[in-house]
Amino acid sequence: MSEYLFLDGSCGISGDMMVAALLDLGANEAKLNSVLKSLRLDGFDYQIAKKNSYSISGCDFNVLLHQKEHVHEEEYHEHHHEHHHEHRHLSDVYDIIDKGEMTSTARDLAKKIFLIVAEAEAKAHGCSLDEVHFHEVGAIDSIVDIIAIAVLIDDLAVNQVIVNGLCEGKGFVECQHGRLPVPVPAVVNIAQKYGIILHPSETNGEMVTPTGIAAVAALKTIDKLPSAYKIIKTGIGLGKRDFGRANFLRAMIIDDVVDDDQVYIIETNIDDSTSEELGLTMEKLMSAGARDVHFEPCFMKKNRPAFLLRVVTSAKSLSKMEEIIFSYTSTIGLRKYPVERRCMERKILNVTLPYGVVEVKKCWLGNIVKYNPEYESVKKIAELSNLSFRKVFDEARMMAEKADNA
Repeated sequence: MSEYLFLDGSCGISGDMMVAALLDLGANEAKLNSVLKSLRLDGFDYQIAKKNSYSISGCDFNVLLHQKEHVHEEEYHEHHHEHHHEHRHLSDVYDIIDKGEMTSTARDLAKKIFLIVAEAEAKAHGCSLDEVHFHEVGAIDSIVDIIAIAVLIDDLAVNQVIVNGLCEGKGFVECQHGRLPVPVPAVVNIAQKYGIILHPSETNGEMVTPTGIAAVAALKTIDKLPSAYKIIKTGIGLGKRDFGRANFLRAMIIDDVVDDDQVYIIETNIDDSTSEELGLTMEKLMSAGARDVHFEPCFMKKNRPAFLLRVVTSAKSLSKMEEIIFSYTSTIGLRKYPVERRCMERKILNVTLPYGVVEVKKCWLGNIVKYNPEYESVKKIAELSNLSFRKVFDEARMMAEKADNA
């Protein structure tokens, strides 16, 4: 089984919702507090509390600014821009992140999220990264949100993150740059660049904020849930917007459930690997537990002669097979699909010949019965007795059939 973090974007996503969901999932609050204190940013505090959104209980994460009335990132596209927020460049934000006492993994993730936002804003406004002014996203509350996300993800130590789409609202929002349609340009740019699926809804208002989708873009490794999974932990992060229904982000640690009997076929066409590389690939695949591996000559596009690699493997070994294929061949893509199979019942019979003991596999299905001496067993006896492989094979098969029917 493999462990994943699944971010359920059915109600959209924002920075503070994600922080709250990760805390509710069990990420270390004390570690977060230590990192936020190390930033040495004056004029803010934060609250973590259990609250309800239309009877759904969850965690609420709220950054409080001392000097001015606070408007949270989740609300800034609603948006109350008459409130002052300090404008910062990307380098200013990086300086703040660098001052924080956090792991290099958390620091790199926080910078990555801000870079994703900066690139989206630069594209939206037709300017360079250096010219981007972070308005709301550069404010203290959103700096806190993004750093908190990075610290808590690092604490949970998750490597695989599933996001199968984010639900977005409709209509328009008022912001610094005027009246904009939902989704706003920064969200559109991030969704387009990082292949994030948006599901339209009938909800009026913005459900996906730039900070929220930027975090998804930085973290997402998979966009499809396993066909079957077990839920290990669940965290609920509440949003601040009132959509007339429960508003929350659900984060779950899940394990996929693998059917040991499910078999997959993996295929890929290869025209630029050497025969030595292909031979080594087959050895690696078989050693890792592939059920079968073979190559077929084929012609690819532009009439290039090539080989079709086909691997038969169990579901639980699928990821390992894919890793080997990508590591040991030149291919950059593959096909995989589940297949049904029907197998004869089988058991091993030990047959004693004058030359030694040979293992014979008895297979049956209804009235159909077959006796197949095992290759390695026959080979060993043939070499020790200086007999032909065929002689030992035939004698073992006849003896097995005779003994089994006696």
